[in-house]
Amino acid sequence: MSMQSKLQAERREDVGKGASRRLRRAGRLPAIVYGGERDPVSLTLDHDIVLHNAEHEAFFSSILELNVGKLSQKVIVRDLQRHPFKPRLTHIDFQRVDEEHELRLNVPIHFANEASSKAGRAAGVVISHQITEVEISALPKHLPEYLEVDLSGLEPGDSVMLSEVPLPEGVSIPALDISSDNDAPVVTAIYIRESQGTGALAAEADAVLAEAEEMAALDVDEGEVDEDAEAEGEQAEDDSDDSASDEKKS
Repeated sequence: MSMQSKLQAERREDVGKGASRRLRRAGRLPAIVYGGERDPVSLTLDHDIVLHNAEHEAFFSSILELNVGKLSQKVIVRDLQRHPFKPRLTHIDFQRVDEEHELRLNVPIHFANEASSKAGRAAGVVISHQITEVEISALPKHLPEYLEVDLSGLEPGDSVMLSEVPLPEGVSIPALDISSDNDAPVVTAIYIRESQGTGALAAEADAVLAEAEEMAALDVDEGEVDEDAEAEGEQAEDDSDDSASDEKKS
């Protein structure tokens, strides 16, 4: 069963905690729609339909059609409240969409061709998804359901920054507009140490590091030997000078 982009709702006049509890027991989900130039309106929807739609990530990043009686309006999901431990929803907020005003909305990031990249095929390399969703700004007609990052060219040791994520026409990332300091890695491909896993590249890196540490230790030992030899030489010269002085006195 696919996600429904059209939702049927009913107006409700009885509000409050007691009324909400009665609605939930009857299989209804309390809701509210607000925004635009109209007043907020309290609604109810079929709980199970909304619960099913909430399983799809597109439900939270798509423009939905909310039908209340004969009135149809475009909305987005602004907030969805869930029961602490039961698979139940407790409340949902919708915001009306104005075609002439930009929306700010979190959308997921999808990663493509990760397994076929050099980093994905390399042993001893871990690819980490550091950011999986981001807030964007766009007019409703330009609003994407998700952003896609192609990782086919990802090399071991590479990273993909937020500023490198391809954006559709008319879409921006407000955080980057504010400051370049907000740029952050979205994906990283890093080598792991031999002690953290297996892989020829990680083992090779550890071997090089061990060899470098061994050479450094040898340099220190040789330096200590040279210092000892120099000290012995200086002591021998002092003894020789003392002997020559004693012979002159005699």
